[in-house]
Amino acid sequence: MLDGELFPRWSIGGLSAAARTVWAKHDAATDGWLPLWRHLPDSGAVAGLLWDRWLPSQVQRVIAEALPGGLDDGRRLAIWLAITHDIGKATPAFACQVETLADRMRAAGLDMPPYKQLLDRKLAPHGLAGQALLCDWLMERYGWTRSATAQFAIIAGGHHGVPPTHQDIRELNVRPQLLRTPGCASLWRDVQWELLDLCAETSGVKERLVAWQGVKLPQPAQVLLSGLVIVADWIASNPDLFPYFPEAQRQGERQRVEAAWRGLELPAPWRPGEPQGEPDELFLDRFSLPRGARIRPVQERAVALARSMSSPGLMVIEAPMGEGKTEAALAVAEIFAARSGAGGCFVALPSMATSNGMFPRMLEWLERVPDVRLGQGPRSVLLAHSKAALNEDYSALMRAGRREIRGVETDGSGNEWRPRVDRAMGSAELIAHQWLRGRKKGMLASFVVGTVDQLLFMGLKSRHLALRHLALSGKVVVIDEAHAYDAYMNSYLDRVLSWLGAYRVPAVVLSATLPTRRRRELAQAYAGAGADGEGLADVENASGYPLLTAVEFDRPATVEVVAASGRETEVHVERLNDDLTTLGDMLERELADGGCALVVRNTVGRVMETSAYLRDRFGHDSVSVTHARFIDLDRAEKDADLLKRFGPPEKSTGRPVGRHIVVASQVAEQSLDIDFDLLVSDLCPIDLLLQRMGRLHRHQRGEGQSDRPPRLRSARCFVTGADWTRAPVDPVRGSVLIYRRHALLRSAAVLEPYLSGTATSGHVVRLPQDISPLVQDAYGSAPVGPPQWQEAMEQARQAHELHQAQQDNRARDFQINAAGKPGRAVIGWVDAGIGDADDTRRGRAQVRDSRECLEVLVVQRRSDGTLATLPWLDKGRGGLELPTDTPPEPKLARIVAGCGLRLPFHISLPGVIDQAIDELEQNYVAAWQSKESHWLAGELILVLDENCRSRLAGYDLRYTPTDGLEVVRAE
Repeated sequence: MLDGELFPRWSIGGLSAAARTVWAKHDAATDGWLPLWRHLPDSGAVAGLLWDRWLPSQVQRVIAEALPGGLDDGRRLAIWLAITHDIGKATPAFACQVETLADRMRAAGLDMPPYKQLLDRKLAPHGLAGQALLCDWLMERYGWTRSATAQFAIIAGGHHGVPPTHQDIRELNVRPQLLRTPGCASLWRDVQWELLDLCAETSGVKERLVAWQGVKLPQPAQVLLSGLVIVADWIASNPDLFPYFPEAQRQGERQRVEAAWRGLELPAPWRPGEPQGEPDELFLDRFSLPRGARIRPVQERAVALARSMSSPGLMVIEAPMGEGKTEAALAVAEIFAARSGAGGCFVALPSMATSNGMFPRMLEWLERVPDVRLGQGPRSVLLAHSKAALNEDYSALMRAGRREIRGVETDGSGNEWRPRVDRAMGSAELIAHQWLRGRKKGMLASFVVGTVDQLLFMGLKSRHLALRHLALSGKVVVIDEAHAYDAYMNSYLDRVLSWLGAYRVPAVVLSATLPTRRRRELAQAYAGAGADGEGLADVENASGYPLLTAVEFDRPATVEVVAASGRETEVHVERLNDDLTTLGDMLERELADGGCALVVRNTVGRVMETSAYLRDRFGHDSVSVTHARFIDLDRAEKDADLLKRFGPPEKSTGRPVGRHIVVASQVAEQSLDIDFDLLVSDLCPIDLLLQRMGRLHRHQRGEGQSDRPPRLRSARCFVTGADWTRAPVDPVRGSVLIYRRHALLRSAAVLEPYLSGTATSGHVVRLPQDISPLVQDAYGSAPVGPPQWQEAMEQARQAHELHQAQQDNRARDFQINAAGKPGRAVIGWVDAGIGDADDTRRGRAQVRDSRECLEVLVVQRRSDGTLATLPWLDKGRGGLELPTDTPPEPKLARIVAGCGLRLPFHISLPGVIDQAIDELEQNYVAAWQSKESHWLAGELILVLDENCRSRLAGYDLRYTPTDGLEVVRAE
């Protein structure tokens, strides 16, 4: 039985012959078609089912909030907007496109010019035409004002992804012949009104339209309704679910919709009950904690604070590295979801690598959340980044969810339903649903882990943006590593938070610590223009650490200082001159009795230079390298190897017994639970340096660190990458290019008392006690550092503020506006946008202030001229011959796709990148561009010779699985 008894109301018995000829869909390949009178109720019925069985109540409330009839009005409105969204197809501008179907309409009196004679028909796309017809119908039939109609009719206007602009509307207004052919305009109008009258009667809004005249529909509601109508239209337009004529003539309306919905099998939203009991019981039940573990105070207080809030809002959790912020966020998300009606959760992380690391943790948590564990149907999950299909955990879920999306048939009796196509691998509790895939639909899955770009795209003017808003407005949003974003990304993040606040989406922000001003900016962006100024001042002025901040609507923000967990590390910090001999001498001295050292460089070039020197001095086997310039498969192996050798004691099995040195770029500072005895770090912004220090003595190893070498039983950090003899200190050029001089000088200035031993604690930085004071001083405005530094630091500050202003201005070029006044239609909402927001290097560059870098797939050419996969790949993947006259089989193509490599920035510089692309395109393999080879189609291929070398755009390239890609200018 369909929810809401929709179809007993739909009857075409009273439709005129002319109205029955209007067409909506046509398949040129089969000449199948669908009349408008059939597609409209299909769409309305799907919208009703989406509302009843798929849409989270958190979204329903936003739509219904301004309507006098509440949720009942919201459901009626959603169905009505879906059932009328294609009314613009009942116009000459649309109908003339298929001559045979246009002739049927002409024969019924609906005359129209031939397609080739209607030259300006593109000025009346059917969405815009539908918006115009709805406005006129509401004004004529129900006496609405034009301004009142726009806030509802805009949903029809924008259902193809881009709401029309005021200019679009003006151009259509002076061309009435595109809506109704002169000479038979009255018949066109009668047919249009006839269909709209039936839509109003069917959807149950006829008696509500008078009451809705005074409604000021908020822009967030308009956007969500647009997204819902887009989803309903896409489902109702799928001929595998809703067959075209002549097959459609054999189906009744109810049977047709039931068959489609059963075939689609969309998972229902998450509906958790609020977890009861003590916080420690909740954590033990939801997470795999070590035997005898106790939850941290910040975890306990986060749960208590979430429960004390009058309604879910924004929670900012600032706590040291290794304190279990992620587990705290998931526990809070469960409480927030139960209270808000959220239907899922999205966890945003800085990078693909950190997203991959978080994904299995999300799956493990989901298996323990009662709503999933009790087997109440599968839950849709998504790993949201461009290489998700290469992730083993996610690809397994994709296989579990793989099936043909098609309607179901009865066995003839009408009682027993049978799927046309069974699942490939049977049902699963967690699946990557077949329909909920792709660039635009993927985020509609209930549980998503992905890069922060997927969240920032919510603020980017792009086609079908309403779908992303619909997806995120129904979830709890967790934003990890919030300190890792620059001014450009923060501009997008603040705009996104303003919309999340407008939707009343619960959000949790995680950071090791935030500058106080940034904490206030996050709170103010979420709370909106009506934020309590006194409460925000308390947020900015709060001191203490760890720290919890809660932002609610219509209540002052609250800040709570949390007791430390008792985990303390004293890190002895020292300067180290920036030359390799000095570094080698120090490591030889400190590692004389063995031990594991981490050397973090700010550029890959410095990683390469350092590792080459250290290998010459200590031996190849004593030095490991990790950075971002490895192919994906090798990078994954590197991360796994780091965790195996240097991870927590209960998980790591291969920690080196003697001396070992890992030379790494910034990849070692985020989301890898690794533990070293000694740290050497290039000078970097203070919050990142503290993150790196968090890799020192991270885990207890034996009683009182007794299994660390005697010289390394105290944590020590050597800071290098700068000329310490200069006033002020002079960071190396590569670090300045990445972090800018202002942040580096402020970092060096707050470290100066520790480096010189004049701090109260001498050379010791105490973690976590000193984390917040150091960060606040470094990112504050008060002078820091020796007097003789101040002139240079002031110049760096001015350059920094100018750069930030430029970043902010650039970010706003393609950024949507904040939500406008209720009742104001979202006309031109994404005008002058970027088109589609692709999860590609180019797309991500829109929400990151970064240059688009080339990415290639790496293969090897043998001496006989054949192509093969790289020879060292494990699990039987290495040295496999690649066909060039036929598409590689999917398994083989997937191996090649796993060999993606990001080329360094200097190959993407103007004047170089074009040459590089031209040379890479010479490796074009035509057979790899077919639809059967989706892994490889459109990709650039870098071919290495037998010695794993190549030349590209004037650079010599060499790749090894131990060192990654080395690039030097060719002689």
